[in-house]
Amino acid sequence: MLERDYQPRLIKKLERMFPDCVILKNDSSYLQGIPDLVIFYGARYAFLEVKASKNSPPQVNQPYYVELLDRMSFAAFIYPENEEEVLSALSDALQRV
Repeated sequence: MLERDYQPRLIKKLERMFPDCVILKNDSSYLQGIPDLVIFYGARYAFLEVKASKNSPPQVNQPYYVELLDRMSFAAFIYPENEEEVLSALSDALQRV
C-alpha cells in the first residue's frame, strides 16, 4: 500500500472516531519533517506522521518533530501495522479531561 492510498482512509477513520474534529494536512515544503496531519479536537490537538508501512524510513527531521510535538501534546508515526495501538493512544490523549 502507498502512503497516498493509506492517508485518506486514515483521515476518514479519524473523522468517524472524533466527530467535529478538524484535520489539517501540513506542508512539508514549508517546514521539513513536520508531521503530515494535525488533528484539533475540542481544546486538544495531536500530530500524526503517516507512513505506508513499518518499513518506510523516516525523512529528515521527522523523528525530531514527532518527539518534540509528542512532549507538547501527542505525536506519533502511524502505519497500518501499528494503527490500532496509535489510535487507542490518540483517543486517550484527545479525550483526557
